[in-house]
Amino acid sequence: MFQFLKDLLYPTADPTTAQTIVFVAAAVTGGVLLGRLKVAKVGIGAAGVLFVGLLMGHLGYGLHTETMHYIRDFGLILFVYAVGLQVGPSFFASLKKDGLVMNGIAVTAVFISFLVAWIIMRSTGTTAENMAGIMTGAVTNTPSLGAAKSVLKEVAAVKQGTYADPANGYAIAYPFGAVGEILLIILFMKIFKVKVKDEQQRFEEKRQKDYPHPSVVKCRVTNPNAFGKTLGELLNKESLKDVIVTRIKCSGTTKVSTPTSATVLKERDVLMLVGLPDDVDVVVTMLGRVSTDNFITSDEEIESRDITVTKNNATQKSLAQLNMESAYGVKITRIFRGGMELIATRDFVVHMGDTLRVVGPVSELKSAEQFLGNSRHRLAEPELATIFVGIILGLILGSIPLAIPGLPVPVKLGIAAGPLLVAIFISRYGGVAHLHSYMNQSAAWFMRDFGIALFFAAVGINAGKTLYESFMANNGWWWLLYGMAITSIPVIFIALVGRLVFKINFLQIAGMIGGTYTSPPTLAFCNGYFKGDVPAQAYATVYPLVTIARILAAQLFILLFLQ
Repeated sequence: MFQFLKDLLYPTADPTTAQTIVFVAAAVTGGVLLGRLKVAKVGIGAAGVLFVGLLMGHLGYGLHTETMHYIRDFGLILFVYAVGLQVGPSFFASLKKDGLVMNGIAVTAVFISFLVAWIIMRSTGTTAENMAGIMTGAVTNTPSLGAAKSVLKEVAAVKQGTYADPANGYAIAYPFGAVGEILLIILFMKIFKVKVKDEQQRFEEKRQKDYPHPSVVKCRVTNPNAFGKTLGELLNKESLKDVIVTRIKCSGTTKVSTPTSATVLKERDVLMLVGLPDDVDVVVTMLGRVSTDNFITSDEEIESRDITVTKNNATQKSLAQLNMESAYGVKITRIFRGGMELIATRDFVVHMGDTLRVVGPVSELKSAEQFLGNSRHRLAEPELATIFVGIILGLILGSIPLAIPGLPVPVKLGIAAGPLLVAIFISRYGGVAHLHSYMNQSAAWFMRDFGIALFFAAVGINAGKTLYESFMANNGWWWLLYGMAITSIPVIFIALVGRLVFKINFLQIAGMIGGTYTSPPTLAFCNGYFKGDVPAQAYATVYPLVTIARILAAQLFILLFLQ
């Protein structure tokens, strides 16, 4: 028995597949525990797996080569695909107003880190593969490390050369990359004299102005010009078509019903209006005045109910196509998706997991609920077919070669950017054909964390074999300084340009820094320190485009400068 355990756990020159899996599991276990340790409320999170893996590799634990490649690459694919599913729905919406500015600043910061790395490489004689590793570690971007290793393997095959492992530079530069961003955020808070409560208040005021919540108003019909006309005639202007009349109480009665476009208005009827505040105000002025009537909300026959879409036949269709008013005699007034409350416009496309606020007779609401699903159990089951179809499509996209004259091998999106892009588009459009893309947060977090843990464990154990020798041979303290420069200069650019030129809220700037460096520890610090979701929104806004830019930058660095 003890001999069996010794054979399984003892490091060997040629480990078996079983030993490889045990070593990876041990690295993940130790790394997760290490990542939970915090100093001044800051921890390294999943990166703890990388450092435990490096220690194991240094102590002689190795991995079966082919199994290691599979674990490393599959872990990276799972990680980026889960991230794409999480940020996809909000990514396209963010490419408006502040989103374009933030993405422009973030991508410029990627170019600056590339330029700083090139200047250091030319000034110090550091090899391109080592500098690429330092650059990816300094900006804490794991997918770009995977891209650098992948393209380096292809170049080595073409040139028949032997090159250093970029993971060594990554591991040396990563610690300050993770901590340095946080220190610089705190420094700029002092420089700009930021008061968190004031920043939160300013952000909420701006968000209300740019994305107002739906307004619910009771209106008394007192304008003679509206008497005897139908709702369809009165609300036929394009700007007013998205104002929804959810209830009507006829004059002189207490009976409440759900109106249609053919409903004729009479003097002193009371209507319940839902829509954007400015549009609702226009309708109220056109019809009469604001009412304080309470009977319109007290009728037990008319009810408002939140129903979650969990049936395929109700997904990937616009509200106009669903036509719930004609089919069931109910009206959809609002949609809740990803923590946002949205207006129920006719062209709004419904996705699996959306929650609809439906108003209508109680008897009809039951039929509408049966049609839409409203099954929480259904949402608890991820659509595995969509995940693997998406991964296949992502790998196909990532394998398409983009030949650039003068480069030894073509540039590719690779196993990181390809699945990331496909996941973003699949989540944006709700799935593939009849396969939905909805995944609850706990499942997405598990997929993301499981993937990055596998990647870090495989990379760490493999790189740990040569880390010490590489550190000593190349004077690793200098590598650490190079990484500090690559980390700090772009952060300074983001903070100064974002605050002084574009007047961006500092809570968003902090999230931008975390997103530009794709750093979970920085995001965790911002969420805890600023006590709100503003940094997380900015993080998600820049994350996808920056990740793709960093993947391409890492590949180009190798292809352009490798000797």
